[in-house]
Amino acid sequence: MKNIVILISGGGSNMAAIVKTAQQENWQQRYGARVAAVISNKADAKGLVFAKEHGIATEVLDHKQFDSREAFDAQLAEVIDRYEPALVVLAGFMRILTPGFVQHYAGRMVNIHPSLLPAFTGLHTHQRAIEAGCKFAGCTVHEVTAELDVGPILDQAVVPVLPDDTADTLAARVLTQEHIIYARAIAAWLEKH
Repeated sequence: MKNIVILISGGGSNMAAIVKTAQQENWQQRYGARVAAVISNKADAKGLVFAKEHGIATEVLDHKQFDSREAFDAQLAEVIDRYEPALVVLAGFMRILTPGFVQHYAGRMVNIHPSLLPAFTGLHTHQRAIEAGCKFAGCTVHEVTAELDVGPILDQAVVPVLPDDTADTLAARVLTQEHIIYARAIAAWLEKH
């Protein structure tokens, strides 16, 4: 069985979209894959409720309990590895990961970013796209590498930037596409591996 471990920090809407797609497309039968666990660095992450309701194991590892990023990442890797993951999925996991952690999961960790990479790495992507006068924005699923938001691109979706857009309205339009392409990119990854 190819176990998928999803890391979240908040509402988990991308995680929920992945879980629903996995069920609708029967990933267990099609790819021999399942979402085995959802792990959060915040105990109050609303996505944990959804995961529990769908019979998925959940764990919380509070980063504030650790003296360093390295110590947190080492413990996080231990928790993840208990599920023997084929793939680690970052779905709104708001932590910068250490190079050692990234190396441990090299080639089997993916992230979604709310811009058309390589444009607008980092934060505040929607506001920056509006301020730059972009006519289009979007989202990118990519492999995670030690350098932030620059790993190989697996999938992208494009949305128009409308004249009256705010960062919030653009973010909402992009999020609907995130929910589509993240699951699609994971399914394509599973098919190859």
